Amino acid sequence: MDMQAYSEMIHGIVVPATLSQEEMIKCYQPLTDFLQAETPEKLYRFRRCDEKSISAFDQDQLGFSPGYKMNDDFDALLHFNKEDIKSELKSFLENDQFRTAFWDIGEGAEVPVHIQNLLSSEMLEALRKNIAQMDESTMSTSLHQLYDFFVEQIDVNDIAVQEIVQKTIKFASFSEAMQAWLVERGEYGVWIGKDSVSLQLAALLFVPEQTVIESTTKICSQKTVFEELCVLQTNADEMQTQQEQDRDEKVPVFQFVPQKEREYQFELQTAEKHSVEELIPLLYGNITQGTSTLGSAGIRVPGSAGETTEALEEKYGLRSLIMADGPAGLRLRQSYEVDRQTDRGYGVGVLGSLENGFLEQMEHHKDADIYYQYCTAFPVGTALAQTWNMELAHRFGEAIATEMEEFHVDLWLAPGMNIQRNPLCGRNFEYFSEDPFLSGMMAAAVTEGVQNKGRCGVTIKHFACNNQEDNRMGVNVCVSERALREIYLRGFEIAVKKSAPMAVMSSYNLINGIHAANSQDICTTVARKEWGFEGVIMSDWNTTVPEDGSVPWQCIAAGNDIIMPGNPADDEDIRKAYTQGMLSEEAIRSCAARVLALIQKLTD
Repeated sequence: MDMQAYSEMIHGIVVPATLSQEEMIKCYQPLTDFLQAETPEKLYRFRRCDEKSISAFDQDQLGFSPGYKMNDDFDALLHFNKEDIKSELKSFLENDQFRTAFWDIGEGAEVPVHIQNLLSSEMLEALRKNIAQMDESTMSTSLHQLYDFFVEQIDVNDIAVQEIVQKTIKFASFSEAMQAWLVERGEYGVWIGKDSVSLQLAALLFVPEQTVIESTTKICSQKTVFEELCVLQTNADEMQTQQEQDRDEKVPVFQFVPQKEREYQFELQTAEKHSVEELIPLLYGNITQGTSTLGSAGIRVPGSAGETTEALEEKYGLRSLIMADGPAGLRLRQSYEVDRQTDRGYGVGVLGSLENGFLEQMEHHKDADIYYQYCTAFPVGTALAQTWNMELAHRFGEAIATEMEEFHVDLWLAPGMNIQRNPLCGRNFEYFSEDPFLSGMMAAAVTEGVQNKGRCGVTIKHFACNNQEDNRMGVNVCVSERALREIYLRGFEIAVKKSAPMAVMSSYNLINGIHAANSQDICTTVARKEWGFEGVIMSDWNTTVPEDGSVPWQCIAAGNDIIMPGNPADDEDIRKAYTQGMLSEEAIRSCAARVLALIQKLTD
């Protein structure tokens, strides 16, 4: 341990901004050295005495020096009785045990934040469940409704003793007036702590001028007039008070100049090798006679949710893709019978397709063999999200992929990632969080795990605004574009851009008067043109069955590639619309091209 460096910093002889990255790391050796020393020492906290005033308008003092330490407080170690370590541990944990630094801040769309874990291995063991949390607050901006919002949480286990990790914080608000994502001029506070209660202001980011990050297209226009929530005056006053207190804190101020994000180039691909007549069956699931379409329509893997068409298998060798429901593992029938003569499995009725066949005893057939398929019951999405552990989510995805290969499943109808908007939503347990950032990051980690070897794919769902189970096929979600983009689409956007899921499932509900599966704004404009999604979009099961449900041919026109699980009425409606000129050949060929591309990717 370099005590001379500590002494110089404590007494204000040397300020952190003058130290190099290597010198900063040298100053913060692990506490383990002291716990093992003959003369152990006690931890105290000292206030930094920096006579230099930091101004957001002074370019020389904006903190561009590498290794600038962001906290006001320094940890100093003085001699003490080793027996006092345990009594001091509790009070130590109540303070910030992480050091942060902003390096290379200048221009860009993301701000790099370096977090160093100062805990000893003993203290780390005592903190297995703690987290380092980064929050961001906005100040002096017109879109101040987002005054305090969550940015990221990191499991302490992800940061080894003395390890420095880099995380990025990214912030922008959506302006309906400008039809764009933007970062407004003003000051943004960055807070660090082991939980939301112990957050401490670590830095202020000053954005000198308003910057448009991404220009967008108007989507899902409101057809119903409704009152939008706004910040109450009491909250606004509290925010103003907090802003003033933040400015009084002697924390470094950095200038940040946001840049535009990369624009995605959408290229329409069409299937040209096959006739339209041959391509149409690709646009709905495999129609299997004598099986339930309530949620278990597969025949090749009993209990699977459905399959793509078999129509092109004999002539072109294009087999169907098998889908299994989730999200807490694979949802398959535990046992089934296979005819010895035909080698085909026996289908099940409506009750047999529910609850893993619990509601209906298996019917036994002559000259048939019984097979068993036991799948792991993994923790539900909410439990996974509470770990804040992306590595664990990735490993969970890998385990799912292992079972998918074991049971010959190509697409997993998961993860579910709708926002937990209301505690009464019947499937909240399947979803990750009420926070779109956490939902998106968890879904991305699971997706990367499942698709790691390229032999299995996920289907993130339900896209979008599926936040209730009651009347989920007919409910009309009335939402402003800002709320839609910042809350209900944001998690999907993160998952798509970060992990490239092979498929997305559209939701049953209407969004501002249009079914999601019939919405070109949702399926094409947002997912493909703005986010660069290249996979397949499929409908939720039987969305076209109700009289007031999604219209089959409009699904294809919108870019919803496959209607699941597939009904004869879907085929009839699509062919009729094509014959009458309502559905274009280009729409059919583009949807079919994406399905063919996915079949090729998963079956090669």
